[in-house]
Amino acid sequence: MRIAYVCVDPGIPVFGTKGASVHIQEVIRQMRARGHEVTVHAVRRGNEVPADLADLQVIDYPIHVKEPAERELAQQEASRAIADTLILDAPDVVYERYSLFSTVIADLRAAATQRAGEHSWEPVSILEVNAPLIEEQAAHRILVHEEDAWAALRAQVQAANATICVSDPVSGWVRAHTGSERVHTVANGVNVERIHPQPEDPSAVVVTFVGTLKPWHGVPDLLEAASLAERPWQLRILGDGPERAVLEERARDLGVDADFRGAIPPADMPAHLAGSAIAVAPYPAPDSEDAHYFSPLKVYEYMAAGLPVVATSIGQIPEVLQGAGVLVTPSAPAELSAAIDALAADPALRADLGAKGRDLAQTQHSWAGVVARIFRLAGLTDMDVEES
Repeated sequence: MRIAYVCVDPGIPVFGTKGASVHIQEVIRQMRARGHEVTVHAVRRGNEVPADLADLQVIDYPIHVKEPAERELAQQEASRAIADTLILDAPDVVYERYSLFSTVIADLRAAATQRAGEHSWEPVSILEVNAPLIEEQAAHRILVHEEDAWAALRAQVQAANATICVSDPVSGWVRAHTGSERVHTVANGVNVERIHPQPEDPSAVVVTFVGTLKPWHGVPDLLEAASLAERPWQLRILGDGPERAVLEERARDLGVDADFRGAIPPADMPAHLAGSAIAVAPYPAPDSEDAHYFSPLKVYEYMAAGLPVVATSIGQIPEVLQGAGVLVTPSAPAELSAAIDALAADPALRADLGAKGRDLAQTQHSWAGVVARIFRLAGLTDMDVEES
């Protein structure tokens, strides 16, 4: 099949290091692994091109304005340009990552309806929703054309053959605001070939965090936990973000020798996970019960790496771990520190939990299985998609 992958979110580079970029790349890898021809239509390409995606065709619709109102209008213009291109190109499938102002799927459905009787082409359309973006934008950034954003969401969901959400809270948000019943939850996955178990560092117990350095990832709690440790362990932080300088200063103030390594290209992540003994996901307490709507990529990667996970008991994490780690109370650094200390003192338990996590990653959370489920929910036949 010929698949058009669409992303009109200017905050997400196709070839970047953040989790959203990893998500895009892994879905595309699985499409190509099944022999499908994929072309990407995006407003932001990025520069961190993995070797295995160097031949991927990416058609650019760049957005150069930064003023919020103009930027929102530019996204709408890019959406229309992509739809015009796809009407001429006529792919078999359109897979779009939901963004605030895109109406690509809705525009294609409208064009197919208008041309009924002249041409039979209408693609299978899949809308992937990763977050309640309208609320996120309004709360954390600037949202000018809010009514346009709500209208775009309703139009896209109504037009799509299937809307795929990464968590039940996100699915609930979509249903509440669109009334659609073609909404399904399919959690994120992990590349179990790229990320795999590696030996621990024999000279130190390395405790590793992966993620963007923003407040909702809980790194301040992790630094405080390290300062409270009663056993020796070495803290490694993989990721970059606006909080990095503050966090590095906080580590110095606490006397914590943390290894901040900055942004890591996805292809290099296995090398930076190497030597780790324990992995952490210290999300802080949310403002409300449904505020933690993420499907945590880092946790799946930890499990694929065969690492025991210490994570806060929040959102989907208990369901994902299924006993392959230790759950602690959010925003409780002393409890987090004690849990890490206990694992640092028990190599046998680390090995047992790590092996269980690796098995779960392979059998339940591989990207191959995730993409296969998505395609089936969109109505594609077994002949079109074979689950590996």
